[in-house]
Amino acid sequence: MDCKDFQRFIPEFISDELDYQNMKAFCRHMDECADCREELVIQFLVREGIQRLEEGRAFALQKELDLRLEQARQKIRFHDAFLQAGLLLEIGAVGALAGCILWILL
Repeated sequence: MDCKDFQRFIPEFISDELDYQNMKAFCRHMDECADCREELVIQFLVREGIQRLEEGRAFALQKELDLRLEQARQKIRFHDAFLQAGLLLEIGAVGALAGCILWILL
């Protein structure tokens, strides 16, 4: 994927609508690409800033964006850990099944 692909994910990221695979790739790309990170900041500030101004609420948008990125990274770490635990359980189940079959056959 190139920068245009990741930049089209920005509205979905801001709305918290990215699926796991796209969020993982998006966060990795944002950590590596200063241009896309700048575009994310701009779109976030415009979208959230206008909404907050209309609502009359105070805001610290850069801190909020940083928090959202960190929350996305936490979701990714949790999901990755869950997938690894599932893999270990599958391996254990296959091993137990193989052991039972061998015990029955012997």
